[in-house]
Order: sequence, then structure tokens, then C-alpha cells
Amino acid sequence: MTILIKKCSPADLDILQKISIETFTDTFENQNSPEAIEAYLKRAFHPEQLKKEYDNRQSEFYFIYYNEEIAGYLKVNTDDAQSENMDKDSLEVERIYIRRPFHRLGLGKHLMEKAAQIAVEKNKRKLWLGVWEKNGNAISFYNKLNFVQTGTHSFYMGDEEQTDLILTRIIR
Repeated sequence: MTILIKKCSPADLDILQKISIETFTDTFENQNSPEAIEAYLKRAFHPEQLKKEYDNRQSEFYFIYYNEEIAGYLKVNTDDAQSENMDKDSLEVERIYIRRPFHRLGLGKHLMEKAAQIAVEKNKRKLWLGVWEKNGNAISFYNKLNFVQTGTHSFYMGDEEQTDLILTRIIR
């Protein structure tokens, strides 16, 4: 088993879009209306939106490879790119998306370790993320990595307001 994490390039935006749509749909389609999923996918993963996110110098994308195949990706944000107003000591883990065939291989943990490494390199002392309150598997995963709930915020799936738990972990 070979695991590699590699920073994405502008040429990777099509693959980022494909993986984003695949993983988001796999995770949330059974708990949301098709209309809400479709509206969210069109907005969040539109090529222009992904390019805008990629071009933001305060955001970074990383692919994770498992035996030379792209298994998923990580997106982190600092400073003004964070989706919530957090202090300057924080790094947001906005996305850890792992494709279904690669679940339960420990890849999420590798990506979280990468996020912590990036945070240390950027002199941040906290990781934080938002996770849907109904995503029990993800919440359990983050709790095992010593994240604790520090708040909530609204997340919109189409026109439907949902609640995300804000989870935080001090890294130094």
C-alpha cells in the first residue's frame, strides 16, 4: 500500500470537480431531496467556483493517492478564506472528501495529519471544521482525533437550512 499526498495544480480543477460531486452525492443524497442536492452541487462545485477557491492564496487543495489512484482530497483555509470569522490562530479544514472505494483505509486520518502539518507551518494553533449534525460517522471520526464541539453554524443545502457542528482541536 502506497499513500501519497500532493498539492493540486490548476490543471487538476476538472478532477477536483468530479471527486467533489461524486463524494458529496455519495455521502448526502440519501438524506436530502434530489432538488436540494442538485442546487448545492451546481453552486458549490461549478468550475468557476472551484477556480475562484483555488486561486485564493489563503486556500489550498491536496489530493491523496492510494496505490497511485486519486482517492480523495483535502481543502484547507486560513485567514479571510475561512467560512466563519475565526481568529488568526485558526486553520479551517473545509473538506476532507474520500471516494467510497477508499473508505476505511485510514486516508482521512492522513489528510487530517496533513492539515495539522500545514497549520504548524503557518503558525496556527487550532484546527476547526463544520460537520453536519446528522453525519454521525464523520462526527465519530473527528471525535477520535480529539476534536470537540465549540459551536454551530448554518449550512444551506439548496434553500434548506441545516445545522453544522463546529468542531475544534488545539494542535499546539
